[in-house]
Amino acid sequence: MKKIAPLCLAGALLLSGGLFANGSATAAASSTGNIEVLLNAKKIQFPDAKPYQDAQGSVMVPIRFVSEALGAEVGWEKVNGQMTVSVNNEKHNVQMTVGQKVAKVDGQDKSYGTKIELKQNRTFVPLRLVSEGLGQPVEWDKIGRWVWIGEKKAPTLEELGLKPVSIEPYRKWFTKKQYLLKNLEDQPYKSTLIFKITDLPTSLVRDIYSIEPYTDPKTKVPYLKVRAKTTSGAGNLFYLTNKNDIRYRNPIDSLTINNGDGTKYSFYKIWSSADEDLDGIVDDKRLTIKDIEYIGFRFGSPDYIPMMISPWKGK
Repeated sequence: MKKIAPLCLAGALLLSGGLFANGSATAAASSTGNIEVLLNAKKIQFPDAKPYQDAQGSVMVPIRFVSEALGAEVGWEKVNGQMTVSVNNEKHNVQMTVGQKVAKVDGQDKSYGTKIELKQNRTFVPLRLVSEGLGQPVEWDKIGRWVWIGEKKAPTLEELGLKPVSIEPYRKWFTKKQYLLKNLEDQPYKSTLIFKITDLPTSLVRDIYSIEPYTDPKTKVPYLKVRAKTTSGAGNLFYLTNKNDIRYRNPIDSLTINNGDGTKYSFYKIWSSADEDLDGIVDDKRLTIKDIEYIGFRFGSPDYIPMMISPWKGK
């Protein structure tokens, strides 16, 4: 058999509760948005073929990068005109044929309810093969539309390989809010840790899963929407703006959504009248998400100020 770089593997998960039914998974018809795949709580990047839902509603995910991360080898060959794919690691072997719903897992036939497909030069097969075929736990997160493979513990920013830097280049923003430069023990912060939205999920005081802009469909008021694993909410934030000031924000308690899975959505105003009432900041134009350069997390760490580069600045 000819050996090549891992081709792919893919997934079908039941969107309701992350369980498998009759060997397949059906996605809720109303589900929208991109599908993310996380291996040990770190997102896998798909530079070409992206996860999608097939005509049956099954979630299909290219697994080349997953198999590489799991240390599996993938081979392929044509047998009687049909493309067959094998995935192997030290303990397990999976044999599959494009166009079929049945695969051999460690020599036993397993039906997955959806056809193995060849699209965009990638082979897509049910994600359940990762669980049964390569011995990995797999869970569907219907709130975030995430596929969790392996551990769900969010890494710290340090575990992602990021390091604190001096607070000095950012000190100009804190001129009128010096209290933000002190931790819970009233000790001064000397450093900050800058990260990107692509580094999420990450563990600060609480696990932060996602951050996104949101506009209330009725009032048309824009907010920042933060999903966190927490019992109380995502905590307080502050914005470092292109006006060289800081806007402090508390979550709007009345808007908080309990997702029922240990996570909550917290909502933060982009522009607030409190900026003028409490801080004397007068805007010629209301602050928009484009004006935010960094998003800081109050008491996110005892040792440094975590600040996320705003991916929406200037856009």
